[in-house]
Amino acid sequence: MFPKGVLVAADQTFDTVLVVDFGAQYAQLIARRVRECQVFSEIVPSTMPAAEMLAKRPKAIILSGGPASVYEPGAPAAPAGLFDLGVPTLGICYGHQVMAQALGGTVANSDVAEYGGATIAVTAPGLLFEGTPGEQAVWMSHRDFVSAAPSGFTVTARTDVTPVAGMEDRERGLFGVQFHPEVLHTEHGMEVLRRFLYEGAGCRPNWTMVNIVDESVAAVQEQIGSKRAICGLSGGVDSAVAAALVQRAIGDQLTCVFVDHGLLRKGEAEQVEKDFVAATGVNLHVVDAQDRFLDALDGVTDPETKRKIIGREFIRVFEAAAREIVGEDAAEPVEFLVQGTLYPDVVESGGGTGAANIKSHHNVGGLPEDLQFRLVEPLRTLFKDEVRAVGEQLGLPAEIVWRQPFPGPGLGIRIIGAVTRERLEILRDADAIAREELTRAGLDRDVWQFPVVLLADVRSVGVQGDGRTYGHPVVLRPVTSEDAMTADWARLPFDLLQRISTRITNEVREINRVTLDVTSKPPGTIEWE
Repeated sequence: MFPKGVLVAADQTFDTVLVVDFGAQYAQLIARRVRECQVFSEIVPSTMPAAEMLAKRPKAIILSGGPASVYEPGAPAAPAGLFDLGVPTLGICYGHQVMAQALGGTVANSDVAEYGGATIAVTAPGLLFEGTPGEQAVWMSHRDFVSAAPSGFTVTARTDVTPVAGMEDRERGLFGVQFHPEVLHTEHGMEVLRRFLYEGAGCRPNWTMVNIVDESVAAVQEQIGSKRAICGLSGGVDSAVAAALVQRAIGDQLTCVFVDHGLLRKGEAEQVEKDFVAATGVNLHVVDAQDRFLDALDGVTDPETKRKIIGREFIRVFEAAAREIVGEDAAEPVEFLVQGTLYPDVVESGGGTGAANIKSHHNVGGLPEDLQFRLVEPLRTLFKDEVRAVGEQLGLPAEIVWRQPFPGPGLGIRIIGAVTRERLEILRDADAIAREELTRAGLDRDVWQFPVVLLADVRSVGVQGDGRTYGHPVVLRPVTSEDAMTADWARLPFDLLQRISTRITNEVREINRVTLDVTSKPPGTIEWE
């Protein structure tokens, strides 16, 4: 499954940690934390044979959490021989239980679950807890627990509910913790991970953005060779960084295609042409496909159907653009399509091992089955903050690198109900006001993303100018996040929210009510559709 973007050369000068995914929705968070320690990480499925893992020459292996119970029939198990590879291994939550059961320990079910914050007592510092307090706050998410550690292991931590909250066999390089060190709520989680990586596995902290750029450029050159490629440029940071990276690799062999699908925010098309082309000098081909997209979306209200229609129409437009760029009778058609796909897109589209399909991203689960292009996705294993760092390394201007994420399907998934030209204009005006006021308040960098959602099929009674109105509500959805996999609602100042609400209801005549979404992710997603 991975990696499909950042490929590791045979003569790599940095170490690799494999994160074995047992179906955890947040296995990628472990990988991200490892990278924060400046060690390269790659996620692999739990079904990968141990010999294939060893062929990747890992310096360490981390076993992720997961939703199953290790003692149930059909539960994911560790690949045969994994613990005999001689590679230092850390099991987390379900991975901790998998390790214990495979090596002769016992796993049981508790009447009392531990979900959320808990306190562990360190019973023997061992390697992982050396230098940390005897009691420390951790984040738990389990009902099963290791009731007895395998022979040769030392129990290093416990809670009132869990007798084996930490264990290690230092001689064999095997470690397990029941809690989640990758979650920020675990007080000393990063110290535990660093001690495993540096002291337990001997990893070198030398993986940097320079490595990412150099390895990605080499991988793209090898994949595309002397062929032609187009890049779907949306104006967002992901596609912009992907385009800049591929341009560095193949130069004029790349043409960027910007599709005005009618679902853009106010001024978006002009901004893309001005900012990106000026910064990179890339060849840009602009396509006006507003009628095509809006006709295809006519009357459609289901979110998944919207996304898949938009994904399909993008591909059809790219196919037509590719023929225009090289000519209908060209001996060699454009073979490659560059996309700014990120790892969170893959996970939410059901790309993780055993992970649920939360929503189909137009550039992953929304692609048509008869896709004619070969995909180039140099950012597929990266998180948003890493993409921004790559953009800075490539010399892209801050206006592009720090632009708030905007979904590929555009405003089409911010209208709850059917998409029409009238509804798009209403939402464009409200969205522009919210963005304008956020910028004026100097909070652009403090808010990860600020969707404005039009509840098009909902009407609410209001009063304006001493008269009754029956208008639409909009929802403000400002969020903070690190990587889009988890998010919290942004606590914007009340006076800012008041200015946004007043301006929207005064200036957008079809809207008479402004609401604020105060839901975190999970349980909600950042976008409503």
